[in-house]
Amino acid sequence: MSTTPTSATTPDVTGPAAHRAVRYAKFTIGYNVVEGIIAISAGAVAGAVSLIGFGIDSGIEVAAAVVVLVRLLAEIKGGEPDEAKERRALKFIALTFFALAAYVTVEGVRDLISGEKPDTSIVGIILTGVSIVIMPWLARAKRKAGLEMNSRLVVADAAETKLCAWLSVSTFAGLLAFALFGWTWLDPVAGFVIAAFAIMEGKEAWEGELVCDDGCEDDKPSAASEKSSCSDGCK
Repeated sequence: MSTTPTSATTPDVTGPAAHRAVRYAKFTIGYNVVEGIIAISAGAVAGAVSLIGFGIDSGIEVAAAVVVLVRLLAEIKGGEPDEAKERRALKFIALTFFALAAYVTVEGVRDLISGEKPDTSIVGIILTGVSIVIMPWLARAKRKAGLEMNSRLVVADAAETKLCAWLSVSTFAGLLAFALFGWTWLDPVAGFVIAAFAIMEGKEAWEGELVCDDGCEDDKPSAASEKSSCSDGCK
């Protein structure tokens, strides 16, 4: 397996990691389309704002994955990697982080003030439980591929998938706690934590620094890729 990028500044789109990244992007789009439809429908039926927000997040993930897929396919088919376009794509992903943070914050405050009580959603509990298993695996797989091919865009997309994993945990915990104990405060409070995480990741995506999140020393696909991936500040 080739882990050495074609240069210190551009992604390697010739190796197997790039093709894996394409497959992950396609899987992300398909899974999140289904997930979003089910979540929004179930949330509307139960009156669960958190579940509706979870569905909206699935739409954000689809949009980010489409951006990644289009860029990867263009480069694999012979187009030269365009850093300017990659930076614009990273900024788009950053904006989706900020949009999600704004949504969960506003809805969380509203729920705390109004004390609104949704109905129990068994469908929502099952759906978010499945996502707790799938999303962390997908985030790790994307990140590994992105580091191997030295693609900041793929690593940024992996960070967004990781956020979706945490949002799955938050939504699952809120739905389950309400079903078992009638607690309504846990979900909006957990949403505030997710919002803070989204703002942090969005800032790093905007600045093109997501390639170094979590500490690149743990990944180390190769000396060359580590050096190029962490040139912006990994310690």
